[in-house]
Amino acid sequence: MHRIKSFLHNLKAYDLVVVVFFLFLSLLNIVYHERVEQWQSFILINSGIILFAFLLAYLEEKYNNRFVRIIHYWYIAPLILITFKELYFMIKPIRGEDFDHFFIAADRWMFGTDPTHFLHQFSFPLLTEILQIVYGMFYFLPIILALALLRKKRFIATDYAVFSVIYGFYLSYLGYFALPGIGPRFTIHNFDTINIELPGLWLTNFLREMINIGESIPAGTPNPAEVVQRDIFPSGHTMITLIVMYLSVKLKSRSKYFLLPVGALLIFSTVYLWYHYVIDLIGGLLMMMFSVWSGKIVFNWWQKRIGKEEFEYHKA
Repeated sequence: MHRIKSFLHNLKAYDLVVVVFFLFLSLLNIVYHERVEQWQSFILINSGIILFAFLLAYLEEKYNNRFVRIIHYWYIAPLILITFKELYFMIKPIRGEDFDHFFIAADRWMFGTDPTHFLHQFSFPLLTEILQIVYGMFYFLPIILALALLRKKRFIATDYAVFSVIYGFYLSYLGYFALPGIGPRFTIHNFDTINIELPGLWLTNFLREMINIGESIPAGTPNPAEVVQRDIFPSGHTMITLIVMYLSVKLKSRSKYFLLPVGALLIFSTVYLWYHYVIDLIGGLLMMMFSVWSGKIVFNWWQKRIGKEEFEYHKA
């Protein structure tokens, strides 16, 4: 028992989130094994990820090696994408129903129209190009914040930022399970003619295709609405971008001068480019507020449990 506790105490707060979430996914795979075709493979993968998190935490604590520390921080980045793809094989078989009708009704109740249609009248290729580029920068924004903090050797602030991002991502993934949806580019607009109806200049089509591939609908996919990732509510782009913007200000990072304007454009782009309904953005905002509030409590609870310094914005 003492040995188990010592291994647990090696975990950083963001490792704890990884371990708990992958245990949760493994439990879901077991409970719904008749619906999830590759459930056994996912349990093996999840177990490997959990063991890897424990191993990294142990190696950093034991040897305090700079190379191990770097890997310990950055293994979170590919892990977010791995988790995202595992959800692809789980959400539709487990849930079976999309809630786009609810999201469309909510937007029409608030605005009297579809916001994507309203914004389309103001669209032009240069704006579309800029917003598509900004939308594609989503995964880089947390990395920029983390690099800015590490450059100043603000390690507890970096720990907290990494924790806040992974905690936020996994909370948004729970939302995908609760209310699956595919978004207005399929339900309100014609997905097959987006490049014609909402054209950019040079990079837009390429970036759209990269995003489509990430959502398992490369060009030529028959019935893309049937197989696309269910990932719109809450808007993860909105939620995580707001968390990064908030932290950049609260942590007094100079990266805020880049993250704030780019983040604002990115959030606007989610509706302009037909990826999200406005209700998704509202959900992302509310989830961001819950994530920031509860995340600090969880982070400091774990820091106290393992005998490490608690986080306060003015000290980090």
